[in-house]
Amino acid sequence: MAENKSYFFCGIGGSGMLPLAMIVAARGAKVSGSDRSRDQGRSPDKFAWIESRGISLAPQDGSGVAAGQTLVASAAVEDSVPDIAAANKLGLPRMTRADLNAALFNSASQAVGVGGTSGKSTVTGMIGWILERSGHKPTVMNGAVMRNFASEATPFASALVGDPATYVSEVDESDGSIARYRPEVAVITNISLDHKSLDELHALFGDFAAKARIAVVNADDPESAPLLAGSNVARFGFGETAGMRGSDFEALPDGCRFTVSFAHTTREVRLRMPGRHNATNALAAMMAARALGVPIGDSATALADFTGLARRYEVLGQAGGVTVIDDFAHNPDKVAATLAAVAELPGRALLFFQPHGYGPLRQMGKELAASFASGMRDGDKLYVCDPVYFGGTVDRSIGSEALVADIVAGGGDAVHLTTRANCGAAMLDEAKPGDRILILGARDDTLTDFGHELLGKLG
Repeated sequence: MAENKSYFFCGIGGSGMLPLAMIVAARGAKVSGSDRSRDQGRSPDKFAWIESRGISLAPQDGSGVAAGQTLVASAAVEDSVPDIAAANKLGLPRMTRADLNAALFNSASQAVGVGGTSGKSTVTGMIGWILERSGHKPTVMNGAVMRNFASEATPFASALVGDPATYVSEVDESDGSIARYRPEVAVITNISLDHKSLDELHALFGDFAAKARIAVVNADDPESAPLLAGSNVARFGFGETAGMRGSDFEALPDGCRFTVSFAHTTREVRLRMPGRHNATNALAAMMAARALGVPIGDSATALADFTGLARRYEVLGQAGGVTVIDDFAHNPDKVAATLAAVAELPGRALLFFQPHGYGPLRQMGKELAASFASGMRDGDKLYVCDPVYFGGTVDRSIGSEALVADIVAGGGDAVHLTTRANCGAAMLDEAKPGDRILILGARDDTLTDFGHELLGKLG
């Protein structure tokens, strides 16, 4: 549907925008865009790479907007933003990222939508890799760089462009846009508090599952229980009621392994990613692939070579006996999963956390504090800087100091240092051989750069 069209992406460097821009450009559309991060001088390598792909970039001052384009922008972007004002003046049609992605998704005969509070990027990448290895040539729309598809020529491989008829995509419940998708296979990794109330989430995911030919649902997740009654449901998990069932989980220094049973077939699965939560993610991916006809043995073989996603417990390196790990954990469920993976192996953890906004702290601050306090072990230390803030009119009355106070009240060893640099200096002073430093947070590409800076200073 993208052929001979012209799209202007406002915020083209975003984790959801960039892969979509790459997909429609590969399908013959003319693509251009702007990004506030580029104007602020952040992530220059990424924007240079985007331009190297034949996409023209302009300042976010309205100068790149032209007649004949369709504007792609978040629904939350205000009309006062110059690009939006210019598009409105020209009378250009406007789509959200979800509008455009759903149109591509719904036109595919084999459309796999991956939803859930946590794990959906990893499961999307796993499904994409399984299908690619089994000869399906999928198109994959992800919110994170898939390391199996990354190369020197494509370092920001959050999209894979393949057959338009097989489309695998993350779907987002946070803005309600999950309702736009009509999946052949619907995957629900789990349901927990994030951007919406649990009642709203149950309704959104229930509708999503009901529309699918097969709904792949986590049988171990208490909040997903209302969805399990559907006649189209295929269950995965480690419990006895799961159809795609895991057992005998074992943590390894370089990942994990477990046994999977389905129907009358049993296979051992070995992952290069740590944590029981990633074993559960693998079960979800294997069940989704099975719904498209891929045998579990083929899935197990593919997953043994799955190298994961950028910023999903990504080991950046080791120096001075200290390992530095970059991770996307930013909500209560993701933080709990990451800390559980940390606890599977010996060694103290020095944790850095940058909250991904003031709004999320108001929405889930108490739950986030509980995840940190319960997941940290004796000796672990947490350093929290101020939330990410790129401008705008958001209420900043509740910040990181409130989060840290709740963590300390819950028994965790945490401190609030306003800047990232101050947190980094404190961690470097504290770090000893055998420690792991974890960089946690979302919505900020420069967190990875921060991890590499610490690694360099440790060396």
